[in-house]
Amino acid sequence: MNSSRLKKINSYRIGVDIGGTFTDAILINSNTGEIITSKVLTTPSDPSIGFISAVEKILKLKKIQPEFLEYVVHATTVATNAIIEGKIAKTAFITTEGFRDMLEIARQIRPSLYDLQFKKPKPLIPRQLCFEVTERMNSKGEIIKPIDKKSMDKIIDLLIENKVDAVAICLLHSYRNPEHEIQLKRAIQQRIPKLMISTSSEVVPEFREYLRASTTVINSSISPIINKYITSISKKLSKYKINAELLVMQSNGGVYTADAAIASPVHMVESGPAAGVVASSVLGKSLGYENIISFDMGGTTAKAALIRDGKPSVTKDYSVGNFAQTGTGAFGGSSGYPIRTPVIDLVEIGAGGGSIAWIDSGGALRVGPQSSGADPGPACYGLGGTQPTITDANLILGKLDPNYFADGEIVLDIDLAEKSIFDNCAKQLGLSVLEVANAIVEIANNAMVNALRLVSVQKGHDPREFIMVGFGGAGPAHVANLAEEVGIQKVLIPKGPGTASALGLLVTDVRMDLSKTLMVRTDTMDLSEIKEGFDLLEVEGKRLHSYKDKAKQKPNIFFERFLEMRYWGQSFELSIEAPDKIIDQNWLTELLESFHLAHESSYGFRVDKDPVEIVNLRLTAVRKISIPKTEKLKNNNKKRSTVIKGERTVYFSDEHKKITTKIYDRSKFSSGLLFSGPAIIEEPDSTSIIPPNWQVEVDLYGNLILQKK
Repeated sequence: MNSSRLKKINSYRIGVDIGGTFTDAILINSNTGEIITSKVLTTPSDPSIGFISAVEKILKLKKIQPEFLEYVVHATTVATNAIIEGKIAKTAFITTEGFRDMLEIARQIRPSLYDLQFKKPKPLIPRQLCFEVTERMNSKGEIIKPIDKKSMDKIIDLLIENKVDAVAICLLHSYRNPEHEIQLKRAIQQRIPKLMISTSSEVVPEFREYLRASTTVINSSISPIINKYITSISKKLSKYKINAELLVMQSNGGVYTADAAIASPVHMVESGPAAGVVASSVLGKSLGYENIISFDMGGTTAKAALIRDGKPSVTKDYSVGNFAQTGTGAFGGSSGYPIRTPVIDLVEIGAGGGSIAWIDSGGALRVGPQSSGADPGPACYGLGGTQPTITDANLILGKLDPNYFADGEIVLDIDLAEKSIFDNCAKQLGLSVLEVANAIVEIANNAMVNALRLVSVQKGHDPREFIMVGFGGAGPAHVANLAEEVGIQKVLIPKGPGTASALGLLVTDVRMDLSKTLMVRTDTMDLSEIKEGFDLLEVEGKRLHSYKDKAKQKPNIFFERFLEMRYWGQSFELSIEAPDKIIDQNWLTELLESFHLAHESSYGFRVDKDPVEIVNLRLTAVRKISIPKTEKLKNNNKKRSTVIKGERTVYFSDEHKKITTKIYDRSKFSSGLLFSGPAIIEEPDSTSIIPPNWQVEVDLYGNLILQKK
């Protein structure tokens, strides 16, 4: 068989997700749907080392030649970590004369209204590196004062003197007219050619000066770091002769090219968590589930998100860093650094397998948000960690097999786990180690239940109408108990749940988000303004996707159109999908009805007679990537005896004691297999816990469907 024919039969793609504790890789045969996974410890000092180790491990496992790879898709927390840890590049900020203190002043809103101790996070750029240029535009984009050359030259001298690595430019009303930002950028490039420069008119051309400035500053300050990181990964891939296209996960649930990631890294701030939500959405849709609560619990954090009618909720009200809170709307994220790019709306809390249990000053047991991470890891890893974690607690409760964790690559030490809980918690509380271990799990579960309610009940959704998809290395151990607490009757645990986020990387499309501020009332506007605005965005979208794929074919591109709207006089807007028809009066009537319905759903009322304002046009240019086939289970052996690998005593809180529990080998499951809890289901990357009052059925594709009896 010739090489080209072999390549057609064996075509693969790899997804790599770097988490706080583990780096997961997943390989899919695009033609057969066969899935292979690998998991290695994350290397915090240089995440690219863990990345290439996971890729190398999975290729050697299947003896796959690098030329058979179509894509390498990557999700990473490098951007987020750089901001949270303050390890950003030395960046300068240039704005209009008189607005130098924009980053210092920020916003007046606060996340906790009555918290007198609250302190705003320090600006990412210190005041001495904030510069003013003499120029002025009005709100219509008309030049009031031309940009001053002497002022520009003076700023460039200061940039050279301060040896900055990047520059963020945000001039007043540049979203209307970017001319002055373009002039300033060109002037800097002429004298400092290698300096990384971000202009607000390119990053986020929308009104609201501080939000635009903050987004541009974040983009600039992490650009050198992301450039270095992605360049390092590209070199490592080349070393292994992997020339497949490198794509990076975005916060909006799509992927973009490595070059685009270097130019606009602000779009990948929530790269990792987004992948898991996409995986839940695609999996649910393929099985006929449109309403889903996605629950992803890894080694460091737990993430919850709501998927309605097959689509994850997307927000532009998001903050990152310091005390940033996610998924809480326009005011909730005010304690961090705001970004105005589309982000999948999720709640993320510090409750992962490695979250540390501790006693507070009042003598109460607490869990998280601090995590033991990958280095040194939970005490039971035996890598130097001494603080008790959720993983240590689950081991003591009998829920984990010490000799079969992470495919047996890590042997868990129960003596170290017991010592850590006794020394740090049980001794102070006057309780047994077993009681404290159960309390640690219960406290963590309570925090995760609150997160699930934030994305459902608090947003007006009844969780009983949803199925929960539970995944992540630690998620399947907790998901049934969490579902029961919030009233969810059905849970789905996918195959390979520990690497499900990495799977999300391989079932999404290349997406580019573009926007344009309009600010027009629907009762006085000319509809041609809408059409012309979208036409301009489409031209830009086609330019971003202008390259051809390896087969020299034009990319399959389509556009998603949205309008951000509000009642006249409101401060915040709703994103409404544009009707898919010719822009005429009927189009406008349908659009307005969609807005009124969305407003009623979000705020409980609609005012049909009030004028409506269109604030922004938003367009997503999408390049379709084919979804790999889903592999069905091969055998139909439904005998329970062949899938039971043993039994051990496991503590269940409802029983208040350890009870004998059968242990199942998931690799031997066949479709139609049905059994009841209590049960432990083991597989290389995760352990699923089935409480006594739940039953399990294996579907055609090997997913576990849990239902409360």
